[in-house]
Amino acid sequence: MPSHDAARVLQIGPFRVRIHCDIPAVKQGLDRLYADYPQHPSSVFCDFQIRLFPPVGIRRFIRKQVIFAFDQFIPFKPLPYNQAMPFFEWGLNWCISGYAHRFLIIHAAVIEKHGKALMMPGTPGAGKSTLCAALVNQGWRLLSDELTLIDCQSGVIQPVPRPVSLKNQSIDLIAQRYPDAIFSPVVNDTLKGSVALMKPPQAAVVRADETAMPAVVVFPAFQPNAELSLAPLSQATAFMKLADLSFNYSVLGSVGFDVLANMVADCRAYDFAYGGDFDQAAETFDALLGDAAS
Repeated sequence: MPSHDAARVLQIGPFRVRIHCDIPAVKQGLDRLYADYPQHPSSVFCDFQIRLFPPVGIRRFIRKQVIFAFDQFIPFKPLPYNQAMPFFEWGLNWCISGYAHRFLIIHAAVIEKHGKALMMPGTPGAGKSTLCAALVNQGWRLLSDELTLIDCQSGVIQPVPRPVSLKNQSIDLIAQRYPDAIFSPVVNDTLKGSVALMKPPQAAVVRADETAMPAVVVFPAFQPNAELSLAPLSQATAFMKLADLSFNYSVLGSVGFDVLANMVADCRAYDFAYGGDFDQAAETFDALLGDAAS
């Protein structure tokens, strides 16, 4: 495995991540998207050590590919070389969700206002990342686009702000609506279609040590041109839906059950259908957080 490349160590939320990579697209992506993140000397202890590198032999030149390695383990098949930067993001998601078991980890975007967190769990295609990107550009603090980390001891949400991953039509939708947002180049023909990464606001990175209390959970469902609708969920229904969307609920056993049960008891939960009116969604979520405080 190649080892001559220089390492970069970034503080990404609660994690130190050592990145070894000489691939220009990744180096440029880190420079562009992670410019605001604290950096550490390459010799410090890290939670995750990641390498991205091309295969040896003819694959370096014909149908070029990239390999993702975690420590000395290669968990995935190689991907096309031009997908190296998204591969880093997907691979880091895998590292966190598979190994950070001091947290209950839920597949959800999460944003914050006034110290209260609003979670948006969802499966691919539900529109959570698009909605998250829009609200972050309207003043909400990004805690995470993809992984909600609930501390198993305190029950607070630990931020891990990272670039927001947008796909297909959502890329142009957010770029046109928010022209000051900074994006990576679009990568086409991935397993998820066309993908681009939106840089998180600097304030979200600077405040990555500030936890937030979970207050509201909304399960978004994007339906083109649909009227906005909000349907309250029982605690039992919310619990089951969140457990299904957790990466490590079963790994944590009784601890995971207690953490999730306590969170659901303290939050209000809703199914949320929307047709792309981000201003209306923002007003609705503001009202939900106000209600949660009462």
